[in-house]
Parts: sequence; C-alpha cells; structure tokens
Amino acid sequence: MNDTKTLMAAKTLWSHWQDGTTIDSLAGDLRPLTRAQGYAVQAMLPDVSAQQVSGWKIAATSKVGQTHINVTGPLAGRLLSKQIYPPGATVPSFGNRMKVAEPEMAFTLGQSLGPRSQPYTMDDVLQAVATLHPALEMPNSRFAQFTAAGEAQLLADCACAHHFMLGQAAPDTWRNLDLSRQKVHAKSTKPDGTTWTRDGSGEAVLGDPRIALTWVVNELTSQGLTLSAGQFFTTGTCMVPIEIEPGDHVQADFGELGQISMRFGLE
Repeated sequence: MNDTKTLMAAKTLWSHWQDGTTIDSLAGDLRPLTRAQGYAVQAMLPDVSAQQVSGWKIAATSKVGQTHINVTGPLAGRLLSKQIYPPGATVPSFGNRMKVAEPEMAFTLGQSLGPRSQPYTMDDVLQAVATLHPALEMPNSRFAQFTAAGEAQLLADCACAHHFMLGQAAPDTWRNLDLSRQKVHAKSTKPDGTTWTRDGSGEAVLGDPRIALTWVVNELTSQGLTLSAGQFFTTGTCMVPIEIEPGDHVQADFGELGQISMRFGLE
C-alpha cells in the first residue's frame, strides 16, 4: 500500500465511523494485509478525523478475547480526543453494535518514552508512569463481522476503539499492590431497576495490567513512535465485557483504586 491508498483507507473507515455504518471489508488495494500496513492506516486517522491522540488502548489481552476476534495476540489502538468522556457521563449509543462496557486499569505517563535499541522493562515503564486510573471502554468496530476482519484490518480500525472514560487518579499506594490480584466488581442497572453483577481482576489482562502496559509501550516505540507525557494507556478489560443496551447504567468498583460509572445513551 502506498501513502495514497493508506490515506484513502483511513478516510473510508472514518466516514463509516461518523455515519454509524459498517463495511464487510476495505475494498481491493485499500485493504491492509499485514500488521505494519494496518498500523499505517491507523496512524492517518488523527489527521483524517481532525483529532488529537489522547491515549492508547489494547484489544484482545486475554486468550478468550483473542479467540473471539480471531487474532494471534494483542492489538494496540489510538484513542481520539473527541471520543473521551468524563466519569459519570452519558455515552452515545449511536452506531455502536458491540454494545459492551469494559472495566479497565489505565496508566498516565509522567514522562515521555521514545524509541530505543533495547525493549523497555516493566521497571523502566513504571518509572515513567505518573498515575493509575479506573476506566471504562465502550469499543466498537466499523466492520460488520469484526470477528472475521483479521488483524490487519482491525489494527487499521484503531483496534476497535470508540468511546472511553478515564476515572479519577487512584491513591499512589497502587504502586505497592499486586495489580494482578486486584478485584474489580461491576454492576449494570436497567431503566426498570433490574440489576446484575459481574466480577473480574487484573489477572485477566495478560496476567497483570503492568505486563500489558509494558507490551504496548514496546509495541508502539518499536514502530518509531514517541509516547508523550500526559497520554494515557488503558490495558484491557478486567472481566468478560458487560453487555449493555441504551438506557443502562454501569458502575465499576476497583476497590481502593476507585470507582467509575457511565450511562449508555438512548441515541
């Protein structure tokens, strides 16, 4: 794929993102066939959408998730500035066919991390982290059958990024915790008052959210990207995604790390 085709692919995806519509596949020579080509399309989405990159996400951080979308490993994606909502907000349901909420642990960088010859260790990455936050991701895909789109196209589509919510920073004592054992409890309440709950933990995220964070830092810096201070990195769902319908209210309790909630809009 040359730059012209890569740009056309990004514009196609963004058009469907705005319209709330889907495609079966990017057509012909607009379709990326490798991870590198997929990331190249994704890299053009900020300019195409006229948005900034506020943060980064990881998709498919569990074997179950990887099997579900038919990929061989995790995928990294950009989170665009106008897709970020404050805690407690109502998040639009328009065009969202996945209709799930994912409780996640997100980290904000206090110092930038750039490309280097040796991979970053977990200690290297954690020294650059400023804060940890409870978070909720509401993913989506511009592919009608996202489970059959393949790694390259899913990467082009920002690894199923859509809407995201970053909670308040957790107390700095999080650094003394074993995040793999951190319990997360979620409750979903329907408009008629019916509720149900789901439990998870940090272990669902590649065994430990800190492992996932280190993975995404190395995945991105190996592409020549510099990750800027102030950007956040959400590390993947701590439980089986929570099915939601318009009007539902979701609360996620991360224990001493804090809580976060959202409402799924009627439109």
